[in-house]
Amino acid sequence: MINRLIHLVVKELLAAIRDPKARIILIVPPLMQLFVLSFTVTQEVRNISLGVYNKDVGKEGYAMLQRFEHSSLVSKVVTISSQQEIDSLIDNQEVMGVVVIPQDFSCAIYSGQTAQVQILLDGRRTNASQIVSGYATKIINSFFSESASKRIGIAVITRNWFNANLDPRRTTVPSLICVLATILGILVAGLSIAREREMGTFEQLLVSPLTPVEILVGKTVPAVFLATCSAIMMIGITVFILGIPLQGSFWLLIVSMDLFLLSVVGVGLFISSLSMTQQQAILGVILILPAAIMLSGFATPVENMPIWMQQITVVNPVRWYLVIVKGVFMKGMGPHEVAMNCIPLAFLSLITLSAAAIMFKRRME
Repeated sequence: MINRLIHLVVKELLAAIRDPKARIILIVPPLMQLFVLSFTVTQEVRNISLGVYNKDVGKEGYAMLQRFEHSSLVSKVVTISSQQEIDSLIDNQEVMGVVVIPQDFSCAIYSGQTAQVQILLDGRRTNASQIVSGYATKIINSFFSESASKRIGIAVITRNWFNANLDPRRTTVPSLICVLATILGILVAGLSIAREREMGTFEQLLVSPLTPVEILVGKTVPAVFLATCSAIMMIGITVFILGIPLQGSFWLLIVSMDLFLLSVVGVGLFISSLSMTQQQAILGVILILPAAIMLSGFATPVENMPIWMQQITVVNPVRWYLVIVKGVFMKGMGPHEVAMNCIPLAFLSLITLSAAAIMFKRRME
């Protein structure tokens, strides 16, 4: 049996390597997407234009205005002199928000009362507005903390763990490795059996001494191997070219990736068993992939989803491996934590591969 499996695995690897289209799919798109998406997929909001309406004629109001104008978080500050300008600037999207400093701002600070600052944001850009609000709040809090420290000797020091400079690529690029490995694994497996049917070689497999389980194993191993090789290339580019350090163990990352790819390949083989042509298989992959990525926590944290949807994400293998890849890259996640996230992946691999085997046997009958 082992001899037959080795020959089938070698045959699958040669079929993938010798096919020019397969070579392009395995090498070019993942590397291009890693480079492009690492610079474009970010939760940062850059080139911020912010309006400041300073009603206060005192020293503190002017100091607050200067704080915004010299902040590295804001690229352009528009000084506003009337309420009508606020409506026009936000309506025409010339600024992403307006900070309003009230008339009694300096008076309130000198008298020890609560000084209030209003932030007006463009609600049409929901995500950007929240981020800009955070930036503006950070500048305002910094101003008040320094003002307080001058009077009562208090200083506020903020430190960010695991990503000291809050570089968005340190969180985005490891997540992209997970997403691109998912696409490769499910696509290679999804096309394998459908390609045999389309090329007319599937009947040769059926009359060979190979059992259905052996055929599935022979399809699974090359898909996992090719996706792993592509992922190793992406990890190398991430560390040595993009300059994002790998804090944890490389081997922990690879071993857990293989377990993750088994569950993904099981889904791909299930789709391929249902498909008669490669076009049908690609359509099935397109149907599954967006939902798997959106429910993984890549774009939106799982904690922000409704409770019933959080329960659905438990059966999504991408969710569990996303925790591993970000943990190993950013905080050096240890073997125990990796193993705890690998347990759901092991169950999901068993389920998806078993479902693919059952469907494959039924389609053969």
